[in-house]
Amino acid sequence: MISPLPPPAVGRSKSTGPAPGSADWLRLARLARLLSWLTLAWMGIEGGVAIAAAVVAGSVALLGFGLDSGIEAMASIIVIWRFTGTRLASPTSERRAQQLVAVSFFLLAPYIAAEAIHALVAGDRAETSIVGLLLTAGTAVFEPALGVAKRRIGARLGSPATAGEGTQNLRCAYLAMAVFAGLAANTLWGAWWLDGVVALGIAGWAVVEGRRAWAGRSCGCTCRPGAEC
Repeated sequence: MISPLPPPAVGRSKSTGPAPGSADWLRLARLARLLSWLTLAWMGIEGGVAIAAAVVAGSVALLGFGLDSGIEAMASIIVIWRFTGTRLASPTSERRAQQLVAVSFFLLAPYIAAEAIHALVAGDRAETSIVGLLLTAGTAVFEPALGVAKRRIGARLGSPATAGEGTQNLRCAYLAMAVFAGLAANTLWGAWWLDGVVALGIAGWAVVEGRRAWAGRSCGCTCRPGAEC
C-alpha cells in the first residue's frame, strides 16, 4: 500500500526561504525554471511514446497515462511562464498558474472515463505492451527525484505552483506504478478488465487534483488562494 504524500513545507513558515526578489530567490527561480524545462522535455517523450503504445495495444489506462503526461507538460510550461519576465514579481501569477493547471485536469477526466467505461462494457482487451511496461517502470524511477526537488524549491520560493508541479511529478510516479501493475497483470494472467479499472481511477484522480488546484491546494498549501503562504 502506498503511503500518503507528506505535505511540502510551503505554508508552514514565512521564513523558510529568501526574500522575494533577492539574489538567492532569483537563483532558486532560475533553478525552478530549469527543472521545468527538463520536465517538459521528458513529458514530451513520455507522452508521445505512451499514446503511441496505447493506440497499438488498445490500452485505455496507458492512453490516460500519456494524456496525463501532457497535463504535466502544461504545468511545466505554466511554471516557466510564472518565472519569466515581469511575472517574477506579479502577485497574481501564482493564482493564474494554479487555475490553468486545474482546467487541464478537468479536460482529461471525462474523456478517459468515457473511454474506460466503453472498454469495460464492450469487453475490449488490451494487448501486451512491452513498450508501455518499460516506459511506466522508467517513470516510476525518474519522476520522484524531480518531484522532491521541485517541492523543496517551491517551499523556499513560497511558490505553490512550483511545489504543486513537484507534487504532480510524485503522483505521476504513483500513477505509473498503477498502470504498470495493470499492464503486467494483463500480460501475465489475462486480467484485461484491470486496464479499464485503472483508467477509471485516473479519471477520478484527475477530478480530485483539478479541484485541489482550483482551490489553491495542489501543493498541500493550507493558505487561502491569493494569501501569503
